[in-house]
Amino acid sequence: MNFGNPRSPRGRALRHVATLSSGPAVDPALRVTLNFHPDRLVRGLPILEALAEDGTYHSQFVTGTSNGGLTAHPGGDRWRWESRIFAGAYDAADAHERPVYGALNFRHQVVGAAPRFGSAHFRLTGEALRRATFCYPDSSVDPTAFGVADGMSLIRLAEEDDRDALDDYIEAQVHGLVVLDRDAEALVLDPCYCGTPVEAAAKLLPCPVEWHPGYRLSVEELRRHPDFRGPEYVELGARISEDGRLDPRVIGDAARTGRHDPQDLKKVWHCLARFGAPAV
Repeated sequence: MNFGNPRSPRGRALRHVATLSSGPAVDPALRVTLNFHPDRLVRGLPILEALAEDGTYHSQFVTGTSNGGLTAHPGGDRWRWESRIFAGAYDAADAHERPVYGALNFRHQVVGAAPRFGSAHFRLTGEALRRATFCYPDSSVDPTAFGVADGMSLIRLAEEDDRDALDDYIEAQVHGLVVLDRDAEALVLDPCYCGTPVEAAAKLLPCPVEWHPGYRLSVEELRRHPDFRGPEYVELGARISEDGRLDPRVIGDAARTGRHDPQDLKKVWHCLARFGAPAV
């Protein structure tokens, strides 16, 4: 484990979770991935341009944005979850010191370990495993099972569980700054962004750009699943579709118009991620 300064918030958080963890060491060939939407805005700037300028992948506490719930503030749900999991290590810490969230790609998914949170992902280096903590299930549901690189029983739990495909991930919290030129092996994008400003911005980053096979969902197939997130999100997906289909770019374009509730578009993305994932 890479605890860093044992008296720092990072060191105290890692040591606390290590005391709660057991099991075999993580296969060092596994990777943590950080899923996100590559065409969204961060404080008015396209996210990949912001990452190219800053060079660091920040937590919701810094960016004020999220592909999940927006609760990263003192007293908010995310603050309380971190306080519980890390025994208060970050309660008084600066926002930049807090961990970033990803997932352990133990299933070797080409779209990243937690596509629920976006079509793109950064694949981190093996070193990131040494300063990550893990929980199963997601930290939002008060998990009681934890892991670190030296003690990981969570893979067995996840493999024996029967959660929906979008919830079937081992959450990772990477402690310490995630600096892209040091910590990112690659940025992996959906091919719908090929030849777009997203690709152009991605090429400004200090890591290789790779492509996965891509998400695609026809409106016809979307209409077969009204009970997944609700019929209203099926209808929204049908309205924003192009030529009778959805892909991540289509949803991103709709998000930037400002005409749709981001939480509603998140549900449309869930439908695409669940039923339009590449068959590999």
